[in-house]
Amino acid sequence: MDRISALRNIEDALSDFESDENGLKETERRVVAVLRTYATEFESERDLSAYRARGDERADGIVVVADSKDEARERVGDLFDAEDLEFEMETI
Repeated sequence: MDRISALRNIEDALSDFESDENGLKETERRVVAVLRTYATEFESERDLSAYRARGDERADGIVVVADSKDEARERVGDLFDAEDLEFEMETI
């Protein structure tokens, strides 16, 4: 899936949410599915992997694409600029 296709699919999901065709839970499921598909194809092209943070409520569930778990951890940490943030990274 290329970037334009991913954005169109997300736009479709948001449109269905706005028109009350789908609720928040279904919209989230669709958007996450698009992101995972895009990230999976993206990682194979550039030898990157998608990682999800688990732990601290602020970071839990955040997904980043990086070369390694250490780089992924750094990216999540940079998003929140918090030294007391405690979380682990898992490959998805």
